[in-house]
Amino acid sequence: MTEPDQAARHDPIYDRLHASSEFNELRRRYRSFVFPATAAFLVWYLLYVILSNWAGGFMSTQVVGHINVALVFGLLQFVTTFGIAWMYARYSAQKLDPLARQLDAEYRAGGDA
Repeated sequence: MTEPDQAARHDPIYDRLHASSEFNELRRRYRSFVFPATAAFLVWYLLYVILSNWAGGFMSTQVVGHINVALVFGLLQFVTTFGIAWMYARYSAQKLDPLARQLDAEYRAGGDA
């Protein structure tokens, strides 16, 4: 990489924003949703896989007609995925976007805001 390329990629305004308490708060808020939601979904998914492999009798239990517990759990995986996406969109709009817009405005103003 040549010297001009390195200079173009290094922006002191971003360095100041990155070191700011607002940016750290934005990262904290993001992580406080994403890490627990990811962990919860992975546990739920792994429960489905484990039950499918080692609790065949339970998973083949008929719920209604030809619909069994395995099918219900499988469909609930989709419901969970869309539910988490919807919750994240709401959380982001309320907690992340206002702070991100503020940081973006500071960046565009040259860090003087």
